Amino acid sequence: MQTTNTVLMIRPARFAFNPDTAANNRFQQAPPDPQAASEKALEEFDGYVDTLRQHGVDVLVVQDTPEPHTPDSIFPNNWWSSHADGSLVLYPMEGENRRLERNKGVLGVLQERFAIQRTIDLSPLEQQNLFLEGTGSMVLDREHRISYACHSGRTHEHALRQFAERLDYRLCLFHAVDRRQAPIYHSNVMMNVGRQLAVACLDALPRHDERRTLEHSLRDTGKQVLALNFDQLENFAGNMLEVHDRDGRSLLVMSRSAWNALDADQRRQVERHSHPLVVNIDHIERIGGGSARCMLAEVHLPSRH
Repeated sequence: MQTTNTVLMIRPARFAFNPDTAANNRFQQAPPDPQAASEKALEEFDGYVDTLRQHGVDVLVVQDTPEPHTPDSIFPNNWWSSHADGSLVLYPMEGENRRLERNKGVLGVLQERFAIQRTIDLSPLEQQNLFLEGTGSMVLDREHRISYACHSGRTHEHALRQFAERLDYRLCLFHAVDRRQAPIYHSNVMMNVGRQLAVACLDALPRHDERRTLEHSLRDTGKQVLALNFDQLENFAGNMLEVHDRDGRSLLVMSRSAWNALDADQRRQVERHSHPLVVNIDHIERIGGGSARCMLAEVHLPSRH
């Protein structure tokens, strides 16, 4: 199934600007008052969780620990993913302080509630400086088993091919750049794939053959394509995630800045397919350089009960 009703989120202990990742994440901005920004991020996080739960989404919250300091722990989808066959995949991370997130008890929480049949650990690729940062690097069409991914310093083709081989996915690999022609660091910044609707900044693909291939792949798998421009990409409109409530109704989760960036026709297009679930995470976006989708780690594992 493409969407899930269960997500895991990490409540940050010391959310902060992360210099380890800022070199190739142009969305990050250092705050003038780090302590105040951290407190505001906690408010935004708690409000986000409340909104999801009020709309019938099952949210597992794991509290981060102050030590070791993991300033980006609020974005758990980068270091693990789960799959309906019981597979849990661990990923090689570029940022050294992000690798510490793997040892903070999240896997134990998953093991208590869900049946993990196998663990595929790709993290040793870090020793070769080969990276693949989970469902940040990849946008997965789980139904058709396609991994959409753009080349970047955090997304290496060798690691992608290992994922595809082990999980039986095919790759749709392309180059994507921002308006300044810098590589886009994560694929999920510029696109999202849901049950029927795909959101993508096709303008970010400078190679016309790759743009056609991406668009054809989306349309051939039955997706309607909502095309974004660079202004909308910079407001995190690509960083959405479709989930469903306990009754199976579709919810498209996005930040306030993403929703505000869409024009009236695009909003109507979203509403034809999903209920837009809009959350205020302005401070988290500015400081962390990630948005609504990055904060959600989808749980597709079978339940133990």
